[in-house]
Amino acid sequence: MYLLIPGRHHLLTDFQFKYLNRLIKCSLEGEKDVYGQPLDTAPVEGIIFAVTSANHLGTKRNPVPFYLRAMVIQEFSNSLDVPAYVYGIDDVGVIHDFAEYTLKTIRHSSEGAHALTPENTVVICSTSVREMYMKQGFRILTAEWDPATNQFTQPMPWDLVNVIAQAPDWRKNPQVLEQVHPAAFKIWSLYGVGEKVQQILKDPIIGADGDLTATRDYNVYVKQMDDIAALKYRETAPYIQPGNIGDIGCAAGSWIKIACEDDRLHECDFYGIEVSRHLYDICLQRKHNGEFANPSVFFSQKNAVTSLVFEPGSMNTIHTSSLTHEIESYGSRKDLIAFIQNRYQELVPGGVWINRDVVGPENRTETVLLWLNETDGANDVPMPENPTTQTLAAWLGQLSTKALFHRFAQDFRHEEGYRLHHEWVTIDGTTYCRLSMQDACEFLFKKDYHDNWLSEMHETFCFWNYNDWKQALEEAGLRLDNLSHAYRNDWIVQNRLEGRTQLFRLNENGKPETMPFPVSHMLLLARK
Repeated sequence: MYLLIPGRHHLLTDFQFKYLNRLIKCSLEGEKDVYGQPLDTAPVEGIIFAVTSANHLGTKRNPVPFYLRAMVIQEFSNSLDVPAYVYGIDDVGVIHDFAEYTLKTIRHSSEGAHALTPENTVVICSTSVREMYMKQGFRILTAEWDPATNQFTQPMPWDLVNVIAQAPDWRKNPQVLEQVHPAAFKIWSLYGVGEKVQQILKDPIIGADGDLTATRDYNVYVKQMDDIAALKYRETAPYIQPGNIGDIGCAAGSWIKIACEDDRLHECDFYGIEVSRHLYDICLQRKHNGEFANPSVFFSQKNAVTSLVFEPGSMNTIHTSSLTHEIESYGSRKDLIAFIQNRYQELVPGGVWINRDVVGPENRTETVLLWLNETDGANDVPMPENPTTQTLAAWLGQLSTKALFHRFAQDFRHEEGYRLHHEWVTIDGTTYCRLSMQDACEFLFKKDYHDNWLSEMHETFCFWNYNDWKQALEEAGLRLDNLSHAYRNDWIVQNRLEGRTQLFRLNENGKPETMPFPVSHMLLLARK
């Protein structure tokens, strides 16, 4: 008889060891399943740990990588009298037959050696996952959960993970010392797992599955990143200093891929940092595929806001693109300041941080008039109910510029509590929207992101202008190179703005006077 224990297994408890040891010693004698029925008296031949979410790491739901979880299980099992087997079960989202998927994965990974059935296996599970196995006909032992009282009688492993996450000195915490099994304590101590878990679970930026936002379509996003990678590289390449080169927020690794083909940098080491689990996985797959001409390319899934991601004083060049506005958007101003300070710490003296991103206009507090075309699309098409990303994008694409603004005014940072203050005024027969220059620019440079509308509505582009950035960098000890500059993307003006919208300010006679479209992007070269 096998014992199957499905779970994430971030750590193992002393209770789990005593419970399993008793089952092994007593050959299931006297044990009753979840229905109160006695189990067959059969010797336990082996224990199978199905480690779910094995392809996840560095996230709030799965902070510990699979290899460390497997090491804990192996160390734990050395003191048991039967062999233990560890199988990684990748996360495949929410599916109704996850138990069947787990069993098939174990059978495939073991090449048929462990074909688990209700006849040869008892499942140990204290969570609602047990119901999936019950439907498959498996007998269930509930361990920490008492079906008679419908409550837990012992702490679950994740309960102790949370204790460690909150304990200033977790190695001396009485509950940890008493309830965490020595095998887990050993591995967590040896590899500093507790400190990493504390950092991840307290991180204000990362979501449950390691993403800044749950509304981003990553297929669209990756294609967009690849499409503009060459442009980004051409713009930044002249300022790269050879040596250790880091790309923070490296997305799918496209910038590093092009840099690896630059003869000037063939002896450099490249380090890609990406917080999103989806994008990090793509980077690893690309490396596995041999897409990087330089073998010295290394990727890590980390958040560069809350801590350093490179050793202090180790980097000759740090590159970021379209990242800093996301820190302000999904984190806070405090997080952005911390990010800037961390980059200063990581650079060698004379090293450069190349930051390419959107930027706000110099006159962002000015009240302006915004003319919006209402004849270039529909104005009365109802929004579809419960739209998907694709149907929402299709609907937005039908709207006139004026109707699109109405939608934007409702959606822009609404969940963050922001309200876009504006009013409609008519002057000499023409209707304008009166609002701040900052809000106008948020619309102008975001209105065409239909494919990721829900994600983009969380993001602010224009919170700082160029001089604000200069001041923040200098306060962190960095010097802004004279080649740094803010600029207007004329392609956007010509292809997305002209004929659709126009900015005005009132002249001394109270008449609308045309204003040029402002800067939209910046290239900052910040040196230590």
